[in-house]
Amino acid sequence: MSIPLSQYRPVTRLRTVSHPVDRAKFPVLDIHTHFGPLVIGRDYDSKYDTGKVLEGLRRHGVQRLCNLELVWGSELERLERKLAGQEGTVYTFPSADLSGFELPGFEDSVRRTMETYRLAGYKGIKLWKDITLYQKDIRGRHIRLDDERLACIFSAAGENGLIVLIHIADPVAFFTPFDARNEYYECLAGNPEWLFYGEEFFSFEEHMRMQEAVLKRHPGTTFIIAHTGSCSEDLGFVSGLMDRYPNMYVDIAARINELGRQPYTARKFFIDHPDRILFGTDYIAGQAPEDLYPYYFRFLETFDEYFDYGPEEEAGSMGRWKIYGIGLPDDVLEKVYHLNAERLLKLSQIP
Repeated sequence: MSIPLSQYRPVTRLRTVSHPVDRAKFPVLDIHTHFGPLVIGRDYDSKYDTGKVLEGLRRHGVQRLCNLELVWGSELERLERKLAGQEGTVYTFPSADLSGFELPGFEDSVRRTMETYRLAGYKGIKLWKDITLYQKDIRGRHIRLDDERLACIFSAAGENGLIVLIHIADPVAFFTPFDARNEYYECLAGNPEWLFYGEEFFSFEEHMRMQEAVLKRHPGTTFIIAHTGSCSEDLGFVSGLMDRYPNMYVDIAARINELGRQPYTARKFFIDHPDRILFGTDYIAGQAPEDLYPYYFRFLETFDEYFDYGPEEEAGSMGRWKIYGIGLPDDVLEKVYHLNAERLLKLSQIP
């Protein structure tokens, strides 16, 4: 008998103690969410009711959040209208228009934008993987993150006290051949546009070299490298970066699938860097919060074994495996949930 891999859904016979966590032990500031066009689409303002979304999040203990979007100018104004009245709860990180980075006057434009953001009270800016993976220069080549012409973005952000939260690379497997040895085979089969393997793309290793070059070049700028430093598969490497660059922080958004399958290493990583790791999920406004947050809470708060990192219908969507809890001590847990982010964003502590 044989069946297609896509139909293989084994049911474990393992029986272990289960401790579901519906509400976080401490207040939560989710540093990595999306309320605008980057993920939801340009019609985002008709896709959710802001008040109801935030009410649902509060039921799980999420009191504040950062909204990360590639918007500026009129689109930023539109997004702010959608979120009006939620100041003190939703902190939007806008972006910068990079389309003219090869034109005269680009640096002056960037510096004006960053100063405007500072004066308007923004806490940081959002940059995305499109810089190296999608965008190209006038000669049709992919853009390097450490291109000197982009350096003004990072320096101007730092000079204006703005955090740079940046998504640099996707999972390592997305940069490897799409074959039987790729552990994200099913994920990539359903999302072939996520495969970045081939001569036309920078390798994963080159992305990591560019990441380090930027961190080293801009010591006065605070960086939050999303998705566990863009390398959740190698926490030793990420830990080394954090040791060398005190301006580097990480969030754990969309990576408990990776962190949870290496619980001993992950727990040590959190305990070794308790002041530099931020809670994030990649939550999308309109998504049912119960389909996301309890899995993160269970991973961080319990020592439960061999459980799904998402709802049953999504099990295996980011790797055909289960995860384990890392049972963080309370002092570390509270820092990750909100204290670290409040310190970086210069916010009062959530009561």
